[in-house]
Amino acid sequence: MININSRLQEIFGTAIQAAYPELENPPLVVTPSQQPKFGDYQCNSAMGITQILLKTREQKVSPREIAEKITKHIPANECIEKVEIAGPGFINVHLRKDFVSKQLSSLLMNGVQPPAIGKRKRVILDFSSPNIAKEMHVGHLRSTIIGESMCRLFEFAGYDVLRLNHLGDWGTQFGMLIAHLQDKFPDYLTVSPPIGDLQAFYKESKRRFDTEEEFKKRAYQCVVLLQSKDPDFIKAWELICDVSRKEFQKIYNCLDVTLTERGESFYQDMMKDIVKEFEDKGFVQVDDGRKVVFVPGFSVPLTIMKSDGGYTYDTSDLAALRHRLLEEKGDILIYVVDSGQSVHLQTVFAAGQMIGWYDPKVTRITHAAFGVVLGEDKKKFKTRSGDAVRLMDLLEEGLKRAMDKLKDKERDKVLTPEELKAAQMSVAFGCIKYADLSHNRLNDYVFSFDKMLDDRGNTAAYLLYAFTRIRAIARLASIDEEMLRKAAREEALVLDHEKEWKLGKCILRFPEILQKILDDLLLHTLCDYLYELATTFTEFYDNCYCVEKDRQSGQIVKVNMWRLLLCEATATIMAKGFDILGIKPVERM
Repeated sequence: MININSRLQEIFGTAIQAAYPELENPPLVVTPSQQPKFGDYQCNSAMGITQILLKTREQKVSPREIAEKITKHIPANECIEKVEIAGPGFINVHLRKDFVSKQLSSLLMNGVQPPAIGKRKRVILDFSSPNIAKEMHVGHLRSTIIGESMCRLFEFAGYDVLRLNHLGDWGTQFGMLIAHLQDKFPDYLTVSPPIGDLQAFYKESKRRFDTEEEFKKRAYQCVVLLQSKDPDFIKAWELICDVSRKEFQKIYNCLDVTLTERGESFYQDMMKDIVKEFEDKGFVQVDDGRKVVFVPGFSVPLTIMKSDGGYTYDTSDLAALRHRLLEEKGDILIYVVDSGQSVHLQTVFAAGQMIGWYDPKVTRITHAAFGVVLGEDKKKFKTRSGDAVRLMDLLEEGLKRAMDKLKDKERDKVLTPEELKAAQMSVAFGCIKYADLSHNRLNDYVFSFDKMLDDRGNTAAYLLYAFTRIRAIARLASIDEEMLRKAAREEALVLDHEKEWKLGKCILRFPEILQKILDDLLLHTLCDYLYELATTFTEFYDNCYCVEKDRQSGQIVKVNMWRLLLCEATATIMAKGFDILGIKPVERM
């Protein structure tokens, strides 16, 4: 697919260069028009050029004059029908109908193909990252959903993506867990211990750690033995990690999330080299026995070694950063971690730059921060007893509510049991994901099953129903995929009705929406776009007959094939949008 906005930027870039060859990096502003009377796109560069000429040359030229000069230099091209200058100097662009029609035909014949990206870059995404021996709670939901969706977007755009789960699988808490394991299941080395409820196991060991002095001492000895890689202690550690891993995997299966596990333990053997590298380059200061690194621009230093010789999160995060840059050769690193970690991560990134691991002009490192999930009382989302909400409970509640909703609508009477189950999972998990992704990730958002399962407004329930309806139009007219493919090759898409034209242009904005998200990593833009596409489709469908029937007999009199092709193009884009968001639509609902 062609990114029309980028194509227009190229055309206007050439025109501005020809009209004002002496300007360096003149402003290039092209946006879709908000109202059809102003054409399809607008180029608003004239105002900026006026400012530059005034500042650098002290020339007073009106934006309108500049706009006229730009339009005279527009090169011959395949997409612009005409341009008009409006108001103080806006250039309104009208697209050619045959250009839009050809792009839609190409989409129907070739499927949704992303614009080319040039060199295939390596993207490393760090997301989800729960802690071993603790259950995943609602706080892990956002990182997991947002990270998965970003991976899907970069993969679709042709990048080489490594999806990393930076598990909290190492540290002092394992001392008390192993000590407790030895007491409770003394034969753990030969008989696999039946730890059913890891959460309860963690709480018991924590209670003993806080109240029993003898146990606390043993726990510290266990940490030392684990860190020295004693095989029996490594075995105990692996057992505990495995129990957790199985629990996490259940959630990843529900949410259709794929990750490569690479926890903190992976970086343990690199820690001493990190400390040595910072020491050798003269960045380490000793403060009260601790080894710290001050990073320019940050008031709190990184502690890379504690006074007892142990390492910290700072050390393991630096080791992970170095490994991702120098061993994995990442071009783009994205950390999907809550906003509370912002200062810490920025300090780590700045330390990596200071020591020379990367150049920010070449390598992009971003903290894709997100806000917290709130309950309907606008406070942090918790259970009645004040605990964090277990993620598994939340997903099961979603399934229950989705089934209630489907039965309310009497879908159980028309769908087979298999179809009903597929619709239940599609709605439950789709709604939970969409509710998260449709909010700007930087803001906190209120978690409400009632809102997310409402099939009116910008929700997954509405979009999934809309999609199913669009897919049914051709089916009900007995038009199969082969007939649609043949029509896509042979029929031109007529866009004479204003609603056909509006829908056609909306469909073709998909690549520019994706490009914007690749730049700013804000996925709610895609949700807003899909909602706009669905509502634009409804306007088209209400005004333009796709299938004409006889009023009396209900027999099909006429099928307007080019309109069915518009339905098909809409559904194709929606399906790809859903795929990027990690939502699975169903054919019947």
